[in-house]
Amino acid sequence: MARSKRDRSDEFDASMGDLLANASVDADVDSKADAAQSSAQAGGAAKAGRAAAPAAGGSGRGRKKVVVPDEPFVYPVDPRHCLVCGVDEAGRGPLMGDVVAACVILDHNNMIEGLNDSKKLTEKARDALAPVIKEQAVAWGIGRASPQEIDELNILNATFLAMRRAYDAMARSCNLVLVDGNRVPATISSLGVMVETVVKGDSRVPEISAASILAKTARDADLYELDKIYPEYGFAAHKGYPTKAHLEILATLPILDCYRRSYGPVARLLAERGQS
Repeated sequence: MARSKRDRSDEFDASMGDLLANASVDADVDSKADAAQSSAQAGGAAKAGRAAAPAAGGSGRGRKKVVVPDEPFVYPVDPRHCLVCGVDEAGRGPLMGDVVAACVILDHNNMIEGLNDSKKLTEKARDALAPVIKEQAVAWGIGRASPQEIDELNILNATFLAMRRAYDAMARSCNLVLVDGNRVPATISSLGVMVETVVKGDSRVPEISAASILAKTARDADLYELDKIYPEYGFAAHKGYPTKAHLEILATLPILDCYRRSYGPVARLLAERGQS
C-alpha cells in the first residue's frame, strides 16, 4: 500500500528524533559555549530546557576545521565544477517563533554581487537580495523548527533539524556542505555528505552569506505576519528578541503558543503565573 505524505513525514521526524537523541556532544567546551550563547541571547534557558536532548555533534564524514576568523576561506573542492552549498540559520536568540535555516548553492560562473553576513546588511538590502538569490542560485531551500520542537530538543538540536529540512527542501545532493559556525550538524553529516564548518562563514563564504540572507528574510516575514495578528506584542519592532520593551509588553500579556517556553524570561513568567 502506498504511504501518504503524512506517513513519510512522521517517519522522517521519528528518524531525526532518534538521530538527535543518540548523537554525542562534539566537545565539552563547545557545549559550554552554546550554553553561554543561549543564556546571553535569550536570558538563559529554563532548567527543563537545558536538560533536554544532548547536543548533536559531528559524526560521519563531517569535518570540524578550526580557522582564524579573518583567514580567507579556501574551498576544498572547486565550486565551479562541484555542488557546494552554504547553510546558515536565523532566530536562535529570540524568545519566540521558529528557528529558520537556509541552504544555497551558487553558480560561480554567475556570482551575485553584494552578498554578506545578513547582520551586516540593512533590511532594505536583504529584501532586495533575497529574490535575486532565489532566482540566480543553482538551488536553495528553507527549513524551520517550531517553538515546541525547540523546547523539546533544545535550540542547538532544533537548529540542526531545521538545517536538515532546508537541505532536503533544496532537493539536490551536494559534494560539500559548508556550515556557519563550529558545529557539524549530525542531521546532515549522517547523509554521508562531506561537511565543513566555517567560523564567521556568513561573511567569508558567499554560499553561507546567501543562506544567512534567505534565513533572516524568511524569519522576518514570519514575524511581520504574526504582528498583523497580534499587533499589541510588537513583533515587527523587536523581532522576538528579549529587549526591554518586549519584556515589558510580555509582562502584561498572555504567553502565546509561538513563545519558547523553555527560554528563561518566558519560563519565569510562566512560573510566576502558575502556568506550565
